[in-house]
Amino acid sequence: MIKKNFTSYLFSTAGVAIMFVIVAAVYVIAGIVKVRLDLTAEKLYTLSPGSRAILKKLDTPVEIRFYCTQSAASMPVVLKTYAQHVEDLLAEYKKNSRGNIEVKKFDPQPDSDAEESANVDRVEGQLLQTGEKIYLGLAVSCLDSRVPIPFLSPDREKLLEYDLSRAISGVTSPAKPVVGVMTALPVFGEFNPMMMQMGRAARQNPWVFVSELKNDFEVKQIDMGVDKIDDDVKVLLVVHPKAITDKAQFAIDQFVLRGGKLIAFLDPLAVIDSRGNNSNPLQRSMSSDSTLDKLLKAWGIAFDTAKVVADMNFVTHINRGTRTEEAPAVLSLNRASADPTDVVTSQIDSLLIPFCGSFTGTPAEGLKETVLLKSTKDSQLVDKMMAELSGEQITKEFSPSGKEQALAIRLTGKFKTAFPEGKPKEAPAPDSKDKDKPETDNTPALKESQKDGAVILVGDADMLFDQFSVQVQEIFGQRIVSMRNGNLSLVQNLVEQMAGDNNLIGIRGRATMSRPFTIVKQIQAAAQQSYQSKIKDLEQSLADTQQRLGALQQQKKETGQRFILSPEQQAELEKFRATERDVKRQLKDVRKQLRQNIDSLENRIKWINIAGMPVLVTISGITLAMLKRKKTAAK
Repeated sequence: MIKKNFTSYLFSTAGVAIMFVIVAAVYVIAGIVKVRLDLTAEKLYTLSPGSRAILKKLDTPVEIRFYCTQSAASMPVVLKTYAQHVEDLLAEYKKNSRGNIEVKKFDPQPDSDAEESANVDRVEGQLLQTGEKIYLGLAVSCLDSRVPIPFLSPDREKLLEYDLSRAISGVTSPAKPVVGVMTALPVFGEFNPMMMQMGRAARQNPWVFVSELKNDFEVKQIDMGVDKIDDDVKVLLVVHPKAITDKAQFAIDQFVLRGGKLIAFLDPLAVIDSRGNNSNPLQRSMSSDSTLDKLLKAWGIAFDTAKVVADMNFVTHINRGTRTEEAPAVLSLNRASADPTDVVTSQIDSLLIPFCGSFTGTPAEGLKETVLLKSTKDSQLVDKMMAELSGEQITKEFSPSGKEQALAIRLTGKFKTAFPEGKPKEAPAPDSKDKDKPETDNTPALKESQKDGAVILVGDADMLFDQFSVQVQEIFGQRIVSMRNGNLSLVQNLVEQMAGDNNLIGIRGRATMSRPFTIVKQIQAAAQQSYQSKIKDLEQSLADTQQRLGALQQQKKETGQRFILSPEQQAELEKFRATERDVKRQLKDVRKQLRQNIDSLENRIKWINIAGMPVLVTISGITLAMLKRKKTAAK
């Protein structure tokens, strides 16, 4: 008996020791090999096909120098954890590069060679409140080309893969396509003397979308009065072409016909352009629209600058003073609005587009239309002035059209000129001395494109404004930009596709991946529609009653009864009050049911997230125990 107990004890001790050795070995091997298991649905921690395509094209060694302060006392915990994530991702790049990427890690201590190397690579140290300087940045180099990322902010973690792939692509392809930007808005920054008087910087920063484009392209500013687009421009962005002349439209027309790619952001109501321009809401709304009327007509497309799209499934809640108001015409789009089959929009699922216009019509012969963004059928076109002044009124009078509205489209094929008679002539100024001189430009105008071209039309320009697209913060003295939504991602995707490089598109789209509660929005929209229907019934009942009371009051005046209500009037008032109480009770029931449906859905999701895995593990354990007991009983 003693021998049997000793043997059992010996085997148990040996088993524990062997298990300890196995666990320790697995830990050491995993730490060396750095095997990563990505269980996220979107594979956010696995290199995207775009990154792998960029790495596959590498035929020249690329060096990545990663600068990270290793002192645990100096480095904040958040940055230290993020640094490990960066290092893991760099290992993935090296693993997929077929030996063409070399990663070097440096610890820039004060007055060290590593710190000097960081300064040469333009990786800047960040001062903490304690006065210590820390480094967390990298530089990518290939031959004589170098792209630094001065500071790796955790706020851009979801954009980390894109930043790395863009840097690698930048050093291996130094020649950047030229992108022209033609606009009536101060997207390149502007001089503001009022800011200087207040002691602030007089020159405002360019809009972030321009700064982002400059990282990948050579960006050239194009004047609104130009009569020819430069030949080196490959992609032309036209942003809010307010009051554009026929001469400029002719320049764009010829640019498209000779093979240039056009992306136009039109707008029925440009909020950023209307601010402070006019105190009269009517005149302000009428003077802040933009279109390309001559070109659109030639392409068979119509764009109504008097109407904007309202959609109860994409309602945005905005602050007006001290209260929050629903704004059906300020669209918070999700994946349901985007074309899932197009590489530009397949992974963009969070957009904020205020007061967007709609494209209608049938494309001209030879052109093919692709709808990139659209509303749901629970939408309608509403007057733009009313949409800007009162979202509540739009909600109250909302009546779905049952038709999807095209918010952004792509036209491809052979384009024909919008100016068949050639370049439009401008009337000279009355006092001009050159009014009798003939035109000096005798270049024949193109009538039709020789090759298939492409034009993208977007029904809003405000989506490019920083307030609607990004959040800018000052961190450690650095201007850090984080994305609020996918607005700028969409713009970059469009430009990259038109410029001919699609490899970065899938990477950036992953950065805006979110999970909007589409079912909740549908429940809210359905209940809201029922809610507004009852409001209309109440208002109609009120109007009818007031009309009848007016008729009774007229009768009363004719008989000389000025201050005493007749029995008929009292009966009408009691009837209305009863109707009002009944409708208010029904509205209360609707709101209560709406809240119950949403709460029930949220509770189900919470319970699935919290209890789903433990319940699954418990069921699996019980099932295995029962199977083991059956096998033991069979023996």
